[in-house]
Amino acid sequence: IANYIQSKFTTPDDRIRAVFYWTTTNISYDVANKISLQQDQVLEDRISKTLKSRKGVCKNYAEVFSDLANKLGVETVIIRGYTKQYGEVGRISHAWCASKISGNWYLFDPTWAAGYIDGGQFKKRLRDTYYKVQPQEMISSHMPYDYVWQFLNYPITNTEFTTGKLLPSKARKYVDFEQEIAKAAMQDEEQQLTASSKRIRENGITNNMIAEVLSYNDRRINYVQEERSLEQLNLILKKYNEGVAELNQFIAFKNRQFKPLKNDNVIKNMILSPYDKLLWCQKLLGNLGQLSDANRQSVNGLQQSLNAALQMTIEHKNFVYQYVSKSPTSREKMFYKRVY
Repeated sequence: IANYIQSKFTTPDDRIRAVFYWTTTNISYDVANKISLQQDQVLEDRISKTLKSRKGVCKNYAEVFSDLANKLGVETVIIRGYTKQYGEVGRISHAWCASKISGNWYLFDPTWAAGYIDGGQFKKRLRDTYYKVQPQEMISSHMPYDYVWQFLNYPITNTEFTTGKLLPSKARKYVDFEQEIAKAAMQDEEQQLTASSKRIRENGITNNMIAEVLSYNDRRINYVQEERSLEQLNLILKKYNEGVAELNQFIAFKNRQFKPLKNDNVIKNMILSPYDKLLWCQKLLGNLGQLSDANRQSVNGLQQSLNAALQMTIEHKNFVYQYVSKSPTSREKMFYKRVY
């Protein structure tokens, strides 16, 4: 679809218009699944399902619109929030899009533009009201959870949106939303979620939808931290196994009274290598972040094994340093002082 639009239209304005028209006219609102969260599917699968069924909810409209626009080189983001119609705030979350065209942000709601629900049935009716809307106009009906996506230097609060009673701009906090968006682009997912949650809380928690988003963000942050900790744990396990294998090789060599003979530096390196690896593991293991109780129990078991291996390595390292400091005759006697 993107390739076809690209072949027919050349300017960003014409291309975004084609994306808007295709999305709104080819997808019907899925009334039966309007409160479905679809958390179990990845983005590509959701888009594929929407294109095949030609049905979806607001999230699916926004994902198709955003994916097509970005494929055509028009920077586009999905915005999540809630809405207000006829003075009443909606009870379920909503999703719409914003595109940056010629240096300016414009808003699009392909769901509301596609039609309306009448008697439990979706009726198609293309409405340009929600095409390329200025931020100061869209804010009357669409409230992002994160105020950055209002694209206003003086964003309104959730209370102002709900009541319709707006404070003067001077009474509101100034926000350089372009700077915040650029900063977010340089952050990882955890940093983005943490910063977004902070802004959401700043703007007031006035309904359950906002509270649910914050709860989801917290769960997602925990998940990201857990995944990062597990990646680090796997790396520690790899290094631990390498260190133990090298330690066992050293012990076998030592049991042969360091024969065939090697120079002192080689012998020292044979014990220093596992020592460095196990010491590194110990330091990282003590700084692991978020982990589930089950994984934390595994870490405790590894910690005990690691401490024992490291203590053994230290003893062997001390032996080696004493060994290389002595004469050849005295070295031989060291192997009979203690049993290793």
